[in-house]
Amino acid sequence: MLLNKPYIFIALAGLASSVSAEALRDPTLPGKGFSSAGHGGQTHHQALVLTSIVSSEKTAYAVINNKILSVGDSIQGVTVVRITPSAVSLSDGRKLALFQAITER
Repeated sequence: MLLNKPYIFIALAGLASSVSAEALRDPTLPGKGFSSAGHGGQTHHQALVLTSIVSSEKTAYAVINNKILSVGDSIQGVTVVRITPSAVSLSDGRKLALFQAITER
């Protein structure tokens, strides 16, 4: 009985390694039911989602709906007016903010 255990381990290891990368889902993709703008030739405005902000002394970029934007760029008919380290102001008065970091006290 002890001699069979290494063979079982090898068989299980072989099965685990045969899992294709195609079967794994990218965790950064939107969930099921997500529809992107522009399908079927229709202009469909989706919510503007601020993903990240990268800024230095001279330049600032924001990633909104998976597009890299800077001040003056437009998305869905609104213009980026200001980019701070934690938020983006838009020409229609909206302000998109990043989630606040959770810190220990």
